[in-house]
Amino acid sequence: MTTAAPVAPWASHPGYGRMFAPGELTVGLFLPLWPYAGEMTGMRGHTEVVQQADRSGFAAAWVRDVPLADPSFGDVGQVYDPWSALTWLAAHTSRIALATGSVVFTLRHPIDLAKQAASVDHLSGGRLVLGAASGDRPAEFPAYGVDYETRGIRYRETFDAFRELLGTDVPRELAHGADLLPKPVSGGVPLLVTGSSQQSPSWIAKKADGWLIYPMATATAEGPRALGRKIAAWRDLLPAGEFRPVATNEWIDLVEDPKHPPTPLRGGFVLRTGTEGLLELLGRWKEAGVNHGALGVQHGRRPAAEVVAQLGEEVVPHFPALAAPAPLAPSW
Repeated sequence: MTTAAPVAPWASHPGYGRMFAPGELTVGLFLPLWPYAGEMTGMRGHTEVVQQADRSGFAAAWVRDVPLADPSFGDVGQVYDPWSALTWLAAHTSRIALATGSVVFTLRHPIDLAKQAASVDHLSGGRLVLGAASGDRPAEFPAYGVDYETRGIRYRETFDAFRELLGTDVPRELAHGADLLPKPVSGGVPLLVTGSSQQSPSWIAKKADGWLIYPMATATAEGPRALGRKIAAWRDLLPAGEFRPVATNEWIDLVEDPKHPPTPLRGGFVLRTGTEGLLELLGRWKEAGVNHGALGVQHGRRPAAEVVAQLGEEVVPHFPALAAPAPLAPSW
């Protein structure tokens, strides 16, 4: 079961079209599916589970950008470089959108970001949707020689330069008429601002193609209601009648009992729930104006493949991927 694809400005974008439309909510899968436990051999098996998600109608697969393992976080995050992981996923899936949650724009040169993003976009047939963040792991900034306190300014500069580099005009910041290739399949790569990224809501409303927002509390109805008020206030800043999507995410421990009540764990960082509670949460998100919910299963107690299969059978059909332009055949 699918519903109608969105209208301009991203109507021709296979990844965006699969994920986002006014009044709709789709479901994605956040990687990694289980935590790194000291040996890379322990990470084997992700590809098969993502392929299963691709066949099951999940709208998107999400990867993170975590350059360094900071022990103070207690979570090494995405072990592989996100661009390498996305390229691998592009080669091993066919329809699922490929999303980042998120690339740390303040630690990267905009030329490298634009080159990497456009390359993945081409190799995936136009499935890339890019979440962009200012960074929240302070230990990474001195390692890059970057001042943590200036990340808000760096974010704005990189954001604008990224857009210009992928545009059809020769970028002003490149000398001697140089240009950046390739250009994106659909004329651009959708950019979702993550959280505030040290920016004002009005800046995000002016610049972003969408907003990747933190979910607030998820175990009761009040959290989604508060989230809805926040989304509505932001959408009031958009030009009249213009749609821009909002995405959020939650880490879940899906139990076998479908009636298990939603229970917050680890200070609210993880939600233990049965399928009925999860469906209720997703319905509340939809009512709040969320257009995509990315679910992470790495902190759950059950095998990830088992949980993803259950989500594909019992949850995704209620919030299916949208009808969208087919990804272009790989051109290389």
